[in-house]
Amino acid sequence: MAKLNRDGVEIYYEVHGEGPPLLLTHGFSASAQMWTDQIDALAPHFQLITWDMRGHGQSDYPTDPAAYSEDATVADMAALLDAVGARTAIIGGLSLGGYMSLAFHLAHPERTRALLIIDTGPGYKNHEARAGWNANALKSAARYDTDGLGPVERGGAETRTARHRDATGLAHAARGMLTQRDAKVIESLPNIAVPSLVVVGADDAPFLAASDNMAGKIPGARKVVIESAGHAANIDQPAAFNAALLNFLDKSGLMDG
Repeated sequence: MAKLNRDGVEIYYEVHGEGPPLLLTHGFSASAQMWTDQIDALAPHFQLITWDMRGHGQSDYPTDPAAYSEDATVADMAALLDAVGARTAIIGGLSLGGYMSLAFHLAHPERTRALLIIDTGPGYKNHEARAGWNANALKSAARYDTDGLGPVERGGAETRTARHRDATGLAHAARGMLTQRDAKVIESLPNIAVPSLVVVGADDAPFLAASDNMAGKIPGARKVVIESAGHAANIDQPAAFNAALLNFLDKSGLMDG
């Protein structure tokens, strides 16, 4: 358990185990706690790094809305790898964390050994569809402004594991990190040249089509559907989820020990 100072913003992170670095990023309004059931499975083979995005969990909640963005998040991820001495890493995440993992690969393909894209969408080419997503993100921000942490307590399994100090960071994150500005990430999918695993819960209806899209567009990508699992497939079915990751990483020659 440690903190990294990034231009005055303290970023909380944890490191478990030794081996090839593997960075996992949580979803919006969740925290590093959502990966608890993965630690014992992954730490014997990897240097597992989990962390709290700015505005979440035990990281800082900057008061400046401009401190929250896709670019800032990707830079935080790169700084975390620097902090643990990792030139390259397996990069993965759930939902917003998966989208940020794709954004990280776009910015730093030379630092990405493989991608784990979990219950995630790659964004939108269509401006109107992106505008609809952004409108919902802004509604989420407004709910955190008015209801405090109530939406977290009423959220999915991954958010209910999180402990946030207050809702201010989540409101800023919804406006600055959950909203999307362009189609660069989705347009980058055909150019991904690292081993990639797409994982989705069978009951995660909003993300089934997006998962099919990513698996079809990323060259050589593998897709695994976790039965009897929703949006937080790693929490709903941890044994099946862990087995899927380990099988993929082993067959890709990325597992140590």
